[in-house]
Amino acid sequence: MPHLLSLIREDVANVMESDPAAKSRVEILLCYAGLHAVWFYRVNHWLWNHRLGLAARWLSQVARFLTGIEIHPGAKIGRRLFIDHGMGVVIGETTTVGDDVTLYQGVTLGGTGKEHGKRHPTIEDGVVVGGGAKILGNITIGKNCRIGAGSVVLRNVPDNSTVVGVPAHIIFREGKRVVITDPKQINDPLSEALASVASEVHSLRERVRELEGPAHKPESLSESLQRIMDDLDYQI
Repeated sequence: MPHLLSLIREDVANVMESDPAAKSRVEILLCYAGLHAVWFYRVNHWLWNHRLGLAARWLSQVARFLTGIEIHPGAKIGRRLFIDHGMGVVIGETTTVGDDVTLYQGVTLGGTGKEHGKRHPTIEDGVVVGGGAKILGNITIGKNCRIGAGSVVLRNVPDNSTVVGVPAHIIFREGKRVVITDPKQINDPLSEALASVASEVHSLRERVRELEGPAHKPESLSESLQRIMDDLDYQI
């Protein structure tokens, strides 16, 4: 219990230092649901580690009902985690969160399937995850990274990087802008599929021209369809 009280004092002091909206320690104690969820988690994690899994899971559901934040008691969370606003945050069972991490509303630290073992992300020290971001699978987000709001992160992110997008890609690393000259480096599955289709259509069109002979004039495409095909040809 003394250790839990010291963690609570540390959490409150951390919010007072980092959140300009916090006006007093009493306000933080009474009104910050993100901290309430973390404190519930501390108790639930202790129960989980002492093989009281059912009690831990039941209390985690109580905490979810009261705070709108779901933290599995099996997750490993470091010190001074700050869940700002917090509604809709989900932290999965095998997630590991380091020290001084900030999560905003709607963040999911989740899995990608029914695999066993480590199936949730590892968030290292000093990471800030923007509202609505999804970090999925057994991946690692390096120290002091920034995850843009609404991003979907499916791959490891190196230290001191900023990522945005769906799927997420790096735009800053070590304070320097990362310039993507090849659009395929973003690894967007839809763009890759469209590029593949455009490449196949282009090959078929050339094959038809060879079979029909040079005197054959293909039927003209509508302007809008031709514009789409030209854009896809440009991408590949």
